Amino acid sequence: MWIEGLEQTGLNWTVEDFCKCEIKADSSTNTHQENEFNSANELQDKPEVICFCEDKIDEEKHKGDKCILKIFGKPLKSGDFTIKLCYKHYGWIEGEPISYINIPIAFNPDPRTLWKNIPTPEKSLFYKPDSECEYIKIEESPETGPRKDIVAASQRGRSHAQDGKARDDHFKIHHCDESDWYILAVADGAGSAKYSRQGSRIACDTVVEYCVNKLKDSTELEDAIRAYKTAEDEESSRKQMANVIYSIVGNAAFSAHKTIKEQAKQTANDIPGVSIKDFATTLMFSICKKFDFGWFVASYWVGDGAMCIFNKEKGTFKLLGIPDEGEFSGQTRFLTMPEIFNGGKAIMDRLRFSIEEDFTALFLMTDGISDPMFETENNLNSFNKWAEFWNKLKTGFPDDEISGVDLKDDNEESKDQLLKWMDFWSPGNHDDRTLVILY
Repeated sequence: MWIEGLEQTGLNWTVEDFCKCEIKADSSTNTHQENEFNSANELQDKPEVICFCEDKIDEEKHKGDKCILKIFGKPLKSGDFTIKLCYKHYGWIEGEPISYINIPIAFNPDPRTLWKNIPTPEKSLFYKPDSECEYIKIEESPETGPRKDIVAASQRGRSHAQDGKARDDHFKIHHCDESDWYILAVADGAGSAKYSRQGSRIACDTVVEYCVNKLKDSTELEDAIRAYKTAEDEESSRKQMANVIYSIVGNAAFSAHKTIKEQAKQTANDIPGVSIKDFATTLMFSICKKFDFGWFVASYWVGDGAMCIFNKEKGTFKLLGIPDEGEFSGQTRFLTMPEIFNGGKAIMDRLRFSIEEDFTALFLMTDGISDPMFETENNLNSFNKWAEFWNKLKTGFPDDEISGVDLKDDNEESKDQLLKWMDFWSPGNHDDRTLVILY
């Protein structure tokens, strides 16, 4: 029993007796060989496409154990093919015709190959590159000891690339060398808003610039942090701490809202009918610094995605907010909505701050990452899911031939590794993907 016609498909076949391979044929030559699988075939032997079974005939033409013919490998192209299963019937005599069965077989195209990657027109209004990545190395100093680095990447989603549309996500990262404060921002422009790519860019750029200016002299903030750390009356001290954070982080978010609103007005002068809704975007950002007693982290978050302090060694995680749900399923809230800044309490409710002895990583991500990695909001509250996510970052996706990200000190290549990592395949999840990691 053997197969003919496989050379057009890229598949191979083999005949096995139980676990032992007895006969192997090369699809291009159809010659029989008696040897074991080589390493390449061992890798290809997944999945088994078709199996046929026949009785083995010994030299005296007695029926013996059954043998199995397996067709295996990965098709090189899609389409309809016909292969020929050839066999010698029981009692066959030399010179008689070989019996065969024509078997039609069809291979559906790999859905990954159906996606187009049309570049965004560079002359389009508010153009931005289809992908972006950045790495910031923070040098160790005698005063601070080891420092954490920042890596970030943003990749246009397949659903946008298919139609040549722009990347709506954005990020901005910064380290203040003078004051040693880290500032990280991520935004996801609404897919339904025609200029959301500019809204997300303004949001990130504005909050980072605002915080940089405020943190040039961070004496008041750092005094408040130290007072909060040592306070006996934690409730009173926490309120004072929240007010200081509000003056920096809360006002930074409001400044971004106002800047986007101003951009909408300017654009409307040239394009009648444009409003702030056309620049709708989510926003999450964080400021953090290492002190002698640990790390101080403060944040603001509106919209979906996820922002989390992850500590692998201690087995802990801390979400820096709750993903927003809109009026209807699948919707979210945006920085551009007026109710987001309807009074001080509305802003304060979105602020978080924490003191951590240390952590493995601080993550900021859009839903293009959080949806395929966590699937549900409940899973965002599972340490095991965060540990699984960390492991996927480190190991990559072998089935997709995507390597992991080497999150070690002084690894400039991590930015490119992270960008490539974002090309992982997840059915139904083809949105822009953005991830910032402080580690």
